[in-house]
Amino acid sequence: MRDSDAIVLAQQLRKVFDSPTGEPLHAIDDISLTVRRGRLTALVGPDGAGKTTLLRMAAGLLRPDSGSLHVLDIDVVAHPQAVQDRISYMPQRFGLYEDLGVQENLDLYADLHGVPRDVRRERFARLLEMTDLARFTDRPAGKLSGGMKQKLGLACTLVRSPDLLLLDEPSVGVDPLSRRELWKILQQLVEDEQLSVIVSTAYMDEAERCAQVYVMNQGKLLAEGEPAALAERARGLTFVVPAPQGTPARDLQARLIDADALIIDAVPKGGAVRFIRDPEADAQAVDALLGDLDPQSRPEELEDAFMMMLRLHQDDDGAVAHPHVAASLSPAKTDNDKPVIVVRDLVRKFGDFTAVSHISFDVARGEIFGLLGPNGAGKTTTFRMLCGLLPASSGHLDVLGLDLRTARAQARARIGYVSQKFALYENLSVRENLAFFGGAYGLRGQRLQQRVAATIEQFGLAPKAISGLLPGGYKQRLAMAAGLLHEPEILFLDEPTSGIDPLARRAFWRTITALAQDGVTIIITTHFMEEAEYCDRIAIQDAGKMLALGTPREVRQQADPVRYDEAGTDMNSAFIAIVEQGRARATNSSVPGATA
Repeated sequence: MRDSDAIVLAQQLRKVFDSPTGEPLHAIDDISLTVRRGRLTALVGPDGAGKTTLLRMAAGLLRPDSGSLHVLDIDVVAHPQAVQDRISYMPQRFGLYEDLGVQENLDLYADLHGVPRDVRRERFARLLEMTDLARFTDRPAGKLSGGMKQKLGLACTLVRSPDLLLLDEPSVGVDPLSRRELWKILQQLVEDEQLSVIVSTAYMDEAERCAQVYVMNQGKLLAEGEPAALAERARGLTFVVPAPQGTPARDLQARLIDADALIIDAVPKGGAVRFIRDPEADAQAVDALLGDLDPQSRPEELEDAFMMMLRLHQDDDGAVAHPHVAASLSPAKTDNDKPVIVVRDLVRKFGDFTAVSHISFDVARGEIFGLLGPNGAGKTTTFRMLCGLLPASSGHLDVLGLDLRTARAQARARIGYVSQKFALYENLSVRENLAFFGGAYGLRGQRLQQRVAATIEQFGLAPKAISGLLPGGYKQRLAMAAGLLHEPEILFLDEPTSGIDPLARRAFWRTITALAQDGVTIIITTHFMEEAEYCDRIAIQDAGKMLALGTPREVRQQADPVRYDEAGTDMNSAFIAIVEQGRARATNSSVPGATA
């Protein structure tokens, strides 16, 4: 049976892989769906939901074990090459040639796809204009920022005009400004060229821009529909409640999210906590949990419905399970008399290029401090100097009372570090990795065994699992466990939630809140602006300069002091506004006679 408007038609589709446990892994489990042509369609779901497997099958790169799959009215199982000749597919790790320039990468992919010479000039000009890369055609791809690399990857994917574009999480690791630009390009392609696009994403605000959303989990299709229709599932269950005076919103969020028999989800925003009540929960029990706090109803959103569907579908031992850590509303153990990090007039240069320019700030014990900025802003360079991994060109940097110019090794023994990319040994088991890194941190004998056992229990890890075969959320959990083995006083986290889904991010932040309550100082970089709401203070950098420094509320207010609304101003919009204002001032100051 054919549907003339269907660009992808799947019926009872299945794909099974072998797993390390010997049990079959049902990556795609009896899925039937119809994707309409000329639309922007989203696949959303947690790690291991099956999104990438479904896209790879649609691209003719994986063969289904059973069921039927037609793409562009072609049987993809029987004729995969015929499908590949008419589609473009951008995987999560797109293969740019980093030693080649922007134009050279475009030329190479045009050659690989057999794009005629007479077509290239007009096509390249349009792609370079859309991606704003026309000024950088000679720059090596390896020298581009993360956002620019993603835009170049998209341009290379589109060197030929496809009938269907498949994008696997194209905005992972990309800052809000670059995300906005990527989505402008996609929407322009859909509107101007009637291009059909299927995109998998971990961002619910991106899924809300799509005409149709498919929600997946553990290989199954949980729901499908327009974003507004799906959001209706949470109607009457969404509330917002202010945090008690003097209490971080994240502490109240932790208490609510721990009450998982009553509360499906909770996130801090604007000094308050937005939560979803379990539809089966007793109203009096929820009132008792909140005490004197007065919740107000709020409009439901797609993410509310998404979290509800995941919570209700997860198995007792599912991949979305997370460790429960005791939480209270007591203040974090802090000693504000003496900051644990002192930065004064910090500068870092690479030849003639200034990556960090004269920044200053302090961090208190037990504080969660966020370093934010667009790709290429200098925040990672700042982060690496704070960790003692990179020396400063000038300025003063003191960590735990130690001058990093003379005592970097002593400081590093008292800090933990979790890198942006999974940096553990993928062929070792969880226990073997923890034992190795515990030894590297100086733990020995019985003390090492005790810490490994306690950490495995705390983070809910399977000790015999092979690290490289873990889902993304579990890899991130293992990396954080390794960084905390030696019980550091400061924990540095470099974009630790990049590429993991909202459910895994909630579990991650629940652990971070517990650490801060115990007096551990947290320094974190992130591209998820919602995560800035968990921080006590945040700093926003761009072009190596400090643009904003303060509490999340102070930073939101700085973005638009005239029209500031505590309830309506979100951190994503504030971030974009502050960066654009900073760039406008920099442009004006460089023009003779211009005023800032």
